[in-house]
Amino acid sequence: GILFNTGAGQHILKNPLVVNSIIDKAALRRTDVILEVGPGTGNLTVKMLEKVKKVIACEIDPRLVGELQKRVQGTCLANKLEIKVGDILKTDLPFFDACVANLPYQISSPFVFKLLLHRPFFRCAILMFQREFALRLVAKPGSKLYCRLSINTQLLARVDHLMKVGKNNFRPPPKVESSVVRIEPKNPPPPINFQEWDGLVRIAFVRKNKTLSAAFKSSAVEQLLDHNYRIHCSLHNTWKSLKLSMLLKYCVYMYVSRCFTNLIKCFVSALQYCCHTYIEIPENFKIAEKIQTILKDTGYSEKRARSMDIDDFIRLLHGFNSEGIHFS
Repeated sequence: GILFNTGAGQHILKNPLVVNSIIDKAALRRTDVILEVGPGTGNLTVKMLEKVKKVIACEIDPRLVGELQKRVQGTCLANKLEIKVGDILKTDLPFFDACVANLPYQISSPFVFKLLLHRPFFRCAILMFQREFALRLVAKPGSKLYCRLSINTQLLARVDHLMKVGKNNFRPPPKVESSVVRIEPKNPPPPINFQEWDGLVRIAFVRKNKTLSAAFKSSAVEQLLDHNYRIHCSLHNTWKSLKLSMLLKYCVYMYVSRCFTNLIKCFVSALQYCCHTYIEIPENFKIAEKIQTILKDTGYSEKRARSMDIDDFIRLLHGFNSEGIHFS
């Protein structure tokens, strides 16, 4: 038999009752295209092939690819299976309706976010994770396990813990207990720039028990936000200059064309733009003072990330952005 590489997360799900329970919870449809990551020897794959239109199985180990091919060879299931060989994290995801997988645990976090940022949207994902990772995904504000992973996942998806799976259901058994989680992406997604959002959340959760006032006093954070603020001011002023220049050129065109009604309207717009102030950064400007002022004005200066929910972070991000401070 094959010697499984546990260092690469190769723990084959052997209990058919658990396999059938996962498939039931996935609510598969005859027309579905299913993405499976880490199919192993195909215990889950073969059961799904009996119920769906197609399974796209992504496997990095050529030995296991051979085992999977042998398992369906000469059967009516063979033409419903597509195998992609390689690292799923370095591969563009194909179109699929649902993802069902017993994941190698070391790729759990990057794979979850690769899934959630994938377009077009899929219906749901039923995924096996290490128990503690699964509990972090569903943790709520105030919980000991609540972290950046929790809030980022819950921003983009509805997450439910479905069932616990003991280590003896695998061959060879892992050192940790496992859990199955359902992830359903929010469609439409929240109208938030995820890079901006994650930049803010990353700062807040570096020390989640600290107040935000303290978390934002890091010199690295201040340098980053100062750099971003200066870029924002520069772009803002450049855009205003271009807009005013275009309006004045249009005034000249209207005058030459003798279209005096439009000329007056255009000239009024140009005057209004002249009244708009450009953002000037004073010589004694200190980003630290601006950051602390925003935190106080939004009411989050003494709050701690561990107890803040999605709405709190949305309000805080808006407070920073409206003052020209960005996180990406």
